[in-house]
Amino acid sequence: KIDVCYTSVLKRAIKTCDFALEASDQLHVQVNKTWRLNERMYGGLQGLDKKETVVKYGADQVLTWRRSFDLPPPDIDADSPYHPKLEAKYADLSPDQIPNTESLKTVIERVMPFWETNIMADLKAGKTVFVCAHGNSIRAIVKYLESIPDDVIPGLEIPTGTPLVYELDKDLKPIANDQAVAPMKAGRYLGDAAAIAAAAEIGRAHV
Repeated sequence: KIDVCYTSVLKRAIKTCDFALEASDQLHVQVNKTWRLNERMYGGLQGLDKKETVVKYGADQVLTWRRSFDLPPPDIDADSPYHPKLEAKYADLSPDQIPNTESLKTVIERVMPFWETNIMADLKAGKTVFVCAHGNSIRAIVKYLESIPDDVIPGLEIPTGTPLVYELDKDLKPIANDQAVAPMKAGRYLGDAAAIAAAAEIGRAHV
């Protein structure tokens, strides 16, 4: 039973949230959308697929950007047709809220204030909260909950479409679970463990 949902303003997360609610017969549950749960903004790499990115910058450099904690790709050009300032979904944001590029560190800096002011309020009220977001915004939350070191968190693979469950104590601290996958100690995935491990390995192998 889900009491409230949070998702990004990106359609793949919104659709996934809807699929989950429909499959569990809970489409009536309130869904709150926020840009703060968006996927990482890849700056000058926006609009390029993985192959084009590797050709342009080299596999080693792309891997460095993806696996670094605080090293972002180059800024997106102000006149790029892929700049988020051109999208209607960001019309209400001030220019300083729209990133030109992001590292995992800066993703954490935009995600966690929302977690602390909005999502934690629902958790404190005893609600079961469903957050449907993206690999990097979920990494931000997991890092916060589990106190995972800066040099470890970039390597944590979040398998696509696989529910990650946390049970929290009265102080909103995660309760350790023996089904957690390292480096996590409390978060456990729902589903077939072997299939989940395989999906994470595929994600780890991709540049």
